[in-house]
Formats: sequence, structure tokens, C-alpha cells
Amino acid sequence: MLQKGNKAPDFTLAASPDKKITLSDLRGKNVILAFYPADWSPVCSDQMALYNEMLRFFERHNAVLFGISVDGEWCHKAFAKDRNLHFDLLADFEPKGAVSRQYGVYKDGVSQRALFVIDDQGVIQWSYLSPIGENPGADGILQALETMAKTA
Repeated sequence: MLQKGNKAPDFTLAASPDKKITLSDLRGKNVILAFYPADWSPVCSDQMALYNEMLRFFERHNAVLFGISVDGEWCHKAFAKDRNLHFDLLADFEPKGAVSRQYGVYKDGVSQRALFVIDDQGVIQWSYLSPIGENPGADGILQALETMAKTA
């Protein structure tokens, strides 16, 4: 798993059937990547709902949030609509898990439950691997963003 100080590998993933996100296009913003195993699972649903509620706090730190799993963009679209999510879910679908592998968080056919906070220059400033059955919450993300703001 990539750690603090590593350059975040660039990628382009589908956010919807007609929208793609490229990490390097987001230079100048802090980026939160929340890798998770699967749409519709109870823990993932709770985790993404929590982050949806925390968006305004992330935005105060000039941060944009993306969820990433190996589900396809159509599955993400239905999940986001059903859960009323206001951030993009990225499909690490084809080739399956390619971005998860780059970040060192692919295992047994799914993305692990991992968090990365990337600064506005594309360098990882914080990462965390959660047990797959536990919601990691948002405290670590917020602490990382606050630390980055203090050292900026």
C-alpha cells in the first residue's frame, strides 16, 4: 500500500457512462480517494453515506472526494442515485482493479477498504487501510486535511 510521501499514481476512470475523471487534472485541489469493496454492501453503504454528510467539511479544505471500487459505472450510477450521493464513484472495472493495484489495495478480486489524502501537488499525505468489515469513518481524513492546512 502506498504511503505518505509517495507520488499518487495518475489514472483516468469512469465516473459515469459519459464522464471520466483524471487525477492529474485535479492539481491545485486536495483529493480524497476512498477505495471500497462493493456498492450495495452494508458497510460500504454506511461509509459512503457518512462521506456524503461530510462533504462540506472536506470542501472547506479545498478537497474533492471520490469513491473507487471494481464495480462498473452503471452499478455506481444506480447506487449513487439510490443513496443520494453528491460525489463521484469511480469504476476501477476494466481492467479490473488496475488502479487499486497501483495503490496496493487490491486483494481477492476487490478493492480493499483504504483511504488516501493527496495534496494539491499529487503527493500522498496520509493513507489508511481499514479492516474490510469496518467503516473507517472520517476522522483520519479530517485530521490529515487539517495537518496539511497548518503546514501550507
